[in-house]
Amino acid sequence: MTKTHVDIDPELDALVGEWLTLTRAAQEAGLPAGRVKQWVKEGKLLAAYRQEGGGPQVPAAFLDQGQVVKGLPGTLTLLSDAGYDVTAALRWLFTADDTLPGTPIQALRENRGTEIRRRAQALAF
Repeated sequence: MTKTHVDIDPELDALVGEWLTLTRAAQEAGLPAGRVKQWVKEGKLLAAYRQEGGGPQVPAAFLDQGQVVKGLPGTLTLLSDAGYDVTAALRWLFTADDTLPGTPIQALRENRGTEIRRRAQALAF
């Protein structure tokens, strides 16, 4: 994923649901805003521009009790290695899959990361 954040369409915006500004995400994590920006730059989080003139925002589901959801950074790396850009990665993470059940981000939040990483890795083949 060469871009760290992108403009998104209304369908993806609705799929993700709740978003946090980088400042709000930093507040929830009890960190300076610069640290969350660094997480985005490092690929630990993905950010998107949801509206004209607004700043980048991250999905609220990417944080759990002020921390990046366990397994998310590795999953994002696998998706990037599979050729997924930010938009495709967000869509994959937030699209329901009956075989999980739920969405990949829900599975990560429920500590079912092994299966999610296996699926993300398989996307490269």
